[in-house]
Amino acid sequence: MEMSRSSFGLLLLLGILFVSSYAAADSVYDTFVQCLSSHSAPSDQASSIVYAQTNSSFIKVLQSYIRNQQFNTSSTPKPLIIVTPSDESQVQAAIICPRNIGIQLRIRSGGHDYDGLSYISDVPFFILDMFNLRSISVNINDKTAWVLAGATLGELSYRIWEKSKVHGFPVGICPTLGVGGHFSGAGYGYMLRRYGLSVYHVVDAQIVNVNRSILDRKSMGEDLFWAIRGGGGASFGVILSYKIKLVRVPEIVTVFRVEKTLAQNATGIVYQWQHITDKIDNDIFMRLLLLPITVKSDKGSAKAEKIPKTIRVTLVSLFLGDTRPVLFHWIESVLYWANFDNGTSRKSDYVQKPISKDGLEGLWKTMIELGKPGMVFNAYGGRMRNPLPSPRWEHIQDPVLDKKYLNLIRELYSYITPFVSNSPRGTDSYEEGKVYGVKYFMNNFDRLVKVKTAVDPQNFFRYEQSIPPLPN
Repeated sequence: MEMSRSSFGLLLLLGILFVSSYAAADSVYDTFVQCLSSHSAPSDQASSIVYAQTNSSFIKVLQSYIRNQQFNTSSTPKPLIIVTPSDESQVQAAIICPRNIGIQLRIRSGGHDYDGLSYISDVPFFILDMFNLRSISVNINDKTAWVLAGATLGELSYRIWEKSKVHGFPVGICPTLGVGGHFSGAGYGYMLRRYGLSVYHVVDAQIVNVNRSILDRKSMGEDLFWAIRGGGGASFGVILSYKIKLVRVPEIVTVFRVEKTLAQNATGIVYQWQHITDKIDNDIFMRLLLLPITVKSDKGSAKAEKIPKTIRVTLVSLFLGDTRPVLFHWIESVLYWANFDNGTSRKSDYVQKPISKDGLEGLWKTMIELGKPGMVFNAYGGRMRNPLPSPRWEHIQDPVLDKKYLNLIRELYSYITPFVSNSPRGTDSYEEGKVYGVKYFMNNFDRLVKVKTAVDPQNFFRYEQSIPPLPN
């Protein structure tokens, strides 16, 4: 959003006033540590979990969980401090302290929000980073696990596998994704068609609310419990942990991968895939990766420019069973899928009717002309024919990239407009407030606003795309 010189001057002036008001007595860091120690641990322990910009480890801690490198530059807005709590009392204190000294809170759990909303802001802010809260307690007797919000999906799959070779959990394909963001955003993965979304199997949770109270499912109530399983957690409080119900998986599963170019009838494969993929066995998940292939325009020149000439379609599949040809243990399949996390630049849509062959031919032409953007098709069907109530079925991500690549993505996004869902269409994450909320959560937005108003009427937990409360 562009700002006039006068508005920028005002913002700068406010920033100077904010810093100087505390620099006169203590630094923001000292003020925060004093507050934190008075509400949780002794000061020496509090200081060990708080990183000021002058701390030699500040940049390392900040950058460790930035997944979109566009937000990892010297000009990217930095937090005044980073707090890395190791117990729930420190989380509770970290909520009251920014309220006392006027710093905005951003909650980070894994850093896979490619818009950077958990670690950048245009106002003075601090990061509450949950990466130290990552323990996982698996109870194989009752087939449940308590998972702290800072744990990753890879850690969760591995800890379950340690206890049982025939149990797992339906999570996404990227092992470094944080549980807190994945569950609160209703993430999905390669068991989508058999077991649906991750949140279908969340049976309890713990959240620290704006009053610093720790609530479980019973004490938070079903409305808030519903909201934090698809409506995002950072709008309503700080998620500490989730209790999940494990699902059965075969010890041995089958994977296969097929690659075809346009000359090898890739168009026909994609066309047919659209017609059958929601009708096949629920134990099969098939993902399509569509990428332009680059070749040298002049083989005799060392400086020959690489120009896209065709499209490569890759069909990647998992079957929850033993059919051969490529067999993995369940935990090995988790690593297999992790290889297909295709970058950080994303938009999402729903294709509700098959794209015609003419439409696909036009898509190939557009992709070859643009040269860089690729596409991923994930099939629903199966359990998703009758989804359980959740604020959001799919987490849409769209990073702030430099203009060159962002414009390419938008051109491709524009081309597929006639083929995807509308009224409304999937959101563009540059939008904010109600415009964003209605597009993203559709008919669930009003209910989420009511929940927000009930639990955080003063809008303490806020960011550019958070759920707003009703006006007073």
